[in-house]
Amino acid sequence: MKENEIGRIVVDAALKVHRELGPGVLDSVYEVVLIHELQRRGLKAERQVPVSITYQGLRFDEASRADIIVDGKVILELKSVERR
Repeated sequence: MKENEIGRIVVDAALKVHRELGPGVLDSVYEVVLIHELQRRGLKAERQVPVSITYQGLRFDEASRADIIVDGKVILELKSVERR
């Protein structure tokens, strides 16, 4: 599956999760529920995946963490805000 196809599924799943949970829920809650929804749709979704970088020949294995990586191709960074 290509990145654009994955992206369409991710957006649809994220909208479904948002409609059901509403605004103002912690990022971590959206994350576990979205993982469930993506897996239910047949995608491989992993949470809190370490992302390594190389700087001046040195490898840093956990330079950052991706909130979710979908099918090894699409990185999701989740944010939530309270409704204003």
